[in-house]
Amino acid sequence: MLHEIKPQHPGKSKKRVGRGGKRGDNSGTGHKGQKSRAGHKMNPALHEMLIRIPKLRGFKNKPLFGKSMGVNLTAIDAKVVGSVISLETLVTAGLIRKSQTDIKVLGNGEVSKAFTVTGLAVSKTAKEKIEAKGGTVEELTVKPPVVRKAVVAKKPRAAK
Repeated sequence: MLHEIKPQHPGKSKKRVGRGGKRGDNSGTGHKGQKSRAGHKMNPALHEMLIRIPKLRGFKNKPLFGKSMGVNLTAIDAKVVGSVISLETLVTAGLIRKSQTDIKVLGNGEVSKAFTVTGLAVSKTAKEKIEAKGGTVEELTVKPPVVRKAVVAKKPRAAK
């Protein structure tokens, strides 16, 4: 009775891999590891990250200094009101956030009015365009510090 029950709609059975068969001992799943197990699931983002990390001890892919954010002359010319351009005026114009301190003025676009740039790094072409319109650029002497997460030193291993 109970052993004679059959499904109403017999579907195609799923291929069960890695249990012997015609494709060798692992049946195309490779050796061991998470990918060879039944019902394996892997976070795609984690998998991408694992592929990109080189297999070398002591590998560090961190730049010594953070990249400075560029603001083009077209954006400054369109949004900034006034003749002095500094971090505060760029924040009030909505071109940068308050937390961004490492800013560089780039020379993409044209300048319609003369203005003075203070406390910012300026590219060569931007400086030429600003000075051509009668503006001035006060050179940045000290680069502002880049805010980063604190690095925690590893504890040395105990000698055996």
